[in-house]
Amino acid sequence: TLDEDILRPLDFAIYNDSMFIIPDYSGENRLCRVNRNGGLIDKIGIIPTIDEKALENARPALAQAWRSFLDYNPNNGILAAVTQLGEVVEVYNLKDSTHIIRIGEHGEPEFKVSDGYGMPTGIMGFSDVQVTDSAIYTVFHGTSFKEIARQSGRLPDGGKYIYVFSLEGEPLCKYVLDHYIYGIWVDEDTKTIIATDVNDDQPIVMFSIK
Repeated sequence: TLDEDILRPLDFAIYNDSMFIIPDYSGENRLCRVNRNGGLIDKIGIIPTIDEKALENARPALAQAWRSFLDYNPNNGILAAVTQLGEVVEVYNLKDSTHIIRIGEHGEPEFKVSDGYGMPTGIMGFSDVQVTDSAIYTVFHGTSFKEIARQSGRLPDGGKYIYVFSLEGEPLCKYVLDHYIYGIWVDEDTKTIIATDVNDDQPIVMFSIK
């Protein structure tokens, strides 16, 4: 059971077996640090948006639009956050407290406020992230909500791109897949990615990487 101050815990990462890191969906900060008993330790960072109006007047809606997926690697101290909307990658080095923000060509999450909620208007962005010992692997969609609505359920669900970044957030390479996927697990030793394809009755697929 989590403290009442922790809103909508949609994703989390475990930090050094003793702490949970959860995005702050109140919009007050970027991340919550929570102890093993569900107690809020503190909140850190801010949403790295240029939308000052939303920061002042619509923080909960802004936080919804900036919903992110997290992963943490204790071997190198890197926490990565990728946005479900838009194309933003954040890299937190928890060993030296540095924070790097990389915004791709689709920009930051786009949304409009409706009855206090953030309604997406741009693109579907990332749907998973994994921090390995040497790189950051992400699943990227890149499909606009206009196209999703126009196709009316005819588009496969998921993304067909895997973007790979350095531990400093620099783009390294892009894989274009023959399946649409959602989640990944990267095994660098065998140079294999295991992924989930929600469009198929056989949902586990494997890819070889360089």
